[in-house]
Amino acid sequence: MRRSGRSLPIAVTMGEPSGIGGEIAIRAWQQTNSTNITPFFLIDDPKRLQYIMRQLDISVPVKIIRAVHDAGECFSTALPVLPIFDLAEEPCLGKPNVKNEQAVLHSIEHAVKIALSGDVAGIVTNPIQKSMLKEIGFNHPGHTEYLSTLTKSSNPPVMMLVSPCLRVVPVTAHMSLAQALAHLTTKKIVDSAITALSSLTADFGVECPRGSIAALNPHGGENGQMGMEEIDIIRPALNILRSKAYRVSGPHPADTMFHPSALKTFDVAICMYHDQALIPLKTIDFHNGVNVTLGLPIIRASPDHGTALDIAGLGIANPTSFIASIRLVSRMARQRRITNN
Repeated sequence: MRRSGRSLPIAVTMGEPSGIGGEIAIRAWQQTNSTNITPFFLIDDPKRLQYIMRQLDISVPVKIIRAVHDAGECFSTALPVLPIFDLAEEPCLGKPNVKNEQAVLHSIEHAVKIALSGDVAGIVTNPIQKSMLKEIGFNHPGHTEYLSTLTKSSNPPVMMLVSPCLRVVPVTAHMSLAQALAHLTTKKIVDSAITALSSLTADFGVECPRGSIAALNPHGGENGQMGMEEIDIIRPALNILRSKAYRVSGPHPADTMFHPSALKTFDVAICMYHDQALIPLKTIDFHNGVNVTLGLPIIRASPDHGTALDIAGLGIANPTSFIASIRLVSRMARQRRITNN
């Protein structure tokens, strides 16, 4: 819920301490005069940020805040940080340390708590290193499922990737291709499509949104000659969605869904597995892609890239997707207020 009388900042989580999350947040603040983005603050260890700046030979004023509303007041002159001091050891950029992983979760948990209180417009989560988190007992496939648990959401979480020219939803996400095929069901397709199409109206202001449903097999299965999933699983989902008055088409062969003319015919592509959705989006517009979690009581977005350990500390990380995430959270919060009023 929006607090009256003041604009709301955006909470940003730490992400993997040894990745590029800190760098892209710092560089995004450096560009605030040219990008004119909504104030944000980091939930982070200030010493880590100072370490990153020393490694990159850059200097940004940091302001430790004690209350969320202080972020907007100091944002024009300093990078606001709501401090957590959970890092066991000084991080080494590019080399994760399992001893520091608990701080990653604490940052996310604190951001969610603040978001549920209504004191921020939403949260932007910096990328996490899931393989390291699993070493401390993290048993979620990724941010999407973890945030659903933290918010006690009654809806199945849905991951949508957004760029200025394309929106995609993978029905199955963080699992192997073999597992994705085993988990693909008519219900999952219907639930994902309904959540995505409803969000396009509530959060993006798209009236009467159109969904394009991808086939699973080459050539749409060739009427069962190349697989039965289109007949047994996907077409029944389309029939259910149409019976509920949702505007959907398909199943479309995935290799013809994303050419320029086809992109004009839908507002979101519902894809059957992770790479079927993410490859076209990242090919078309890698740097402006944003990961959004739908079906939560809070607004959450994230840069559409990983921790990039291979370039952490080299000073070449691109903050464009981070900035796009901040902007998208702000737009979604504004649209949600319009929708709810």
